[in-house]
Order: sequence, then structure tokens, then C-alpha cells
Amino acid sequence: MADQHAFSSLKDHFLIAMPALKDSNFDHSVTYICSHDGNGAMGIVLNNPTELNLSEVLEQLEIDGPHGHDRTVLLGGPVHQDHGFILHQERGNWRSTLSVTDDIYVSTSKDILTSLAEGTGPNHYKVALGYAGWEAGQLEQELLDNTWLTVQANQHIIFNTAEKDMYKAALKLLGIDESFLSSEAGHA
Repeated sequence: MADQHAFSSLKDHFLIAMPALKDSNFDHSVTYICSHDGNGAMGIVLNNPTELNLSEVLEQLEIDGPHGHDRTVLLGGPVHQDHGFILHQERGNWRSTLSVTDDIYVSTSKDILTSLAEGTGPNHYKVALGYAGWEAGQLEQELLDNTWLTVQANQHIIFNTAEKDMYKAALKLLGIDESFLSSEAGHA
């Protein structure tokens, strides 16, 4: 099916919420786009921690292992918050794994959680409940409405930056200081 408009995928990009975005799911959020095509987009919010840690999730799923995990579980978005998504670097051999890039993957199967509990899982990972999703054309319209800034994703920010520092770090990739952003829309 040919698209009449030029399509530019934002896969492997950050969506950085503009201050005018009043949706509590995305306030000051940095979302990593895992897939984006003519049918829509899917991403994981990287900087919205829950009260849960990985040990509690493993316990609820009755997954035992010698490795206690105090890693915070993120609220990845408002869609399917009862489903877990593990964003990780090492490819591994887990079921239900989507390759985002040659270095970043998303897995949704229980076997990766078992691997984490046993200490054989990926070294660099984030665990999220739920994801952010957009229908065909919805994200493109939100970009036209100045809801988001976009920038090529950075693995260091994804896996090595504290959630509380991600928004500023992502803006810095664009050379923007948060204090210069206004919640008021302006048009020249």
C-alpha cells in the first residue's frame, strides 16, 4: 500500500513531552519509540517509576531465584498496564522478543524474568508495565500540534541515567535547557 505522504519512522527515537502536554501519563516524559510504521507507533515511557520493584513483580509471578532485585519498575504507558515489557541490550534467546535496533530489544515473555531472577538475564535492562501506543496518523498529528520534541535515542540515557534526570538529559541532546521551554504555545 503506497502512502501519499512521505513517512519518516521515529523508531529508536525519544519523544520528549512539551510542557503544554497535560496528560498525567506523559508529563515531563521521555518515551522510547520501539516501533513506528504506517499502522501506528508503540513506545515505553522511561522516566515514570512506579512504587513496585522487580522483586515484588517476580514474587507476584511466583518466579524464584537467588537474585534479589530492588530495581524500580516503570509505568511504560497507559496501554496494557497488566503486561510487562523488558527493554534490554543483550539479544539473548527469549521468546517474544522484538528487535528495535541491532543493540536494543523488547521482550514480553516470562522466560526473560526467570533469567533475571536466576542472574542469567541481560545486564542492561528496564522493566515496565504497560506501553504508550498511537493509532495510524495519531503521533504524526501530535507532532504537528507541537506536543513532542523528537531526537535520536541514546543508549546511555536509556540504561544508565536515573529516571529523575532523563528529561533534562534528553533535552540536552537537542541543546535545549528545560528552563527555556514554555507551556504556552506560540506561533510566529
